[in-house]
Amino acid sequence: MVLRSCAKSRAPATANPQVSGCPRVAAGWQVRPRTVGCLPATVGKIAATTYWMHPAIPSRVWNYSMDWGMQNRLAGIISPTTRRCVMLAVDHGYFQGPTSGLEQPGKVVAPLLPFADALMLTRGVLRNCIAPDCRVPIVLRVSGGTSVLQDDLSNEDLTVSIEDAVRVNASALAISIFVGSEHEKQTLANLARLCDEGQRYGIPVLAVTAVGKQMTRDARYLGLACRIAAELGAHIVKTYHCEGFEKVVAGCPVPVVIAGGKKIEEREALLLAYRAVSEGAVGVDMGRNIFLSNWPVSMIQAVRSIVHEGSTDVQAWEAFVEMAGQRGALHMTQVVPS
Repeated sequence: MVLRSCAKSRAPATANPQVSGCPRVAAGWQVRPRTVGCLPATVGKIAATTYWMHPAIPSRVWNYSMDWGMQNRLAGIISPTTRRCVMLAVDHGYFQGPTSGLEQPGKVVAPLLPFADALMLTRGVLRNCIAPDCRVPIVLRVSGGTSVLQDDLSNEDLTVSIEDAVRVNASALAISIFVGSEHEKQTLANLARLCDEGQRYGIPVLAVTAVGKQMTRDARYLGLACRIAAELGAHIVKTYHCEGFEKVVAGCPVPVVIAGGKKIEEREALLLAYRAVSEGAVGVDMGRNIFLSNWPVSMIQAVRSIVHEGSTDVQAWEAFVEMAGQRGALHMTQVVPS
């Protein structure tokens, strides 16, 4: 079994003279040899035979006690070489309806798929808008039951059976939890039940730490929500970036990806992605900050360069500007966030 044999043979961290004095080294990052897969010729300034490893990541990305099917599905979402992922989220319609930019999800998604490690969406959009020859792993939204017409969005239930998730060949199951809300117990019980079902069929669960109107997106609250999600059996947690994000990651024993949130300027979104992975996230699950961009393909490629290739936000921005072909206009209108 490839993944388990790799775990046993993984070489220890190595020093690299090319990165001496690098802030990542000072912060505890390690340069590790690659054991499987391949990447482009260089990853930042690191040779293609190595990759950056955040100090919080090694013990939590791969759990080798998992069944082979569970490991295989996770390996499709989180790259075994970089231990990172770029997830494209287009599941907004499950409570927002035909949200801006996703009126025709099939047309929106098609040019972005070559650059996504996983696609997060509902079964309705999957069956009706995504070509069946799609090879991108599917993270299937399986919770819902409310709409934007309600003041309280936390009253969710499971809306997809595990059998139907198997029928559409889902690689992971996504569910929202609302810690601190009126329906906290219900959503946490939904997560626990879904983890039982996923374990039975070898399908990992992604818990989304939804934030209600009365909740503060700080490290204390998000750390609490992420840890509870992991304790109940989630294999990946999606949450928001915040001040003190490293504490959130340190307290969560499973991989953490960050949500892109509301649409912001491209340069600011790239900085968000860079900060998140620099502070321990294994990747991003972005939607609006990609498909609402005037240059969505260039944007997802720039995000991917940060997540998988070790680019800084400045390097990714320069690459984005070059790909978008709007150097003058973009540099004039988007400034570096403070």
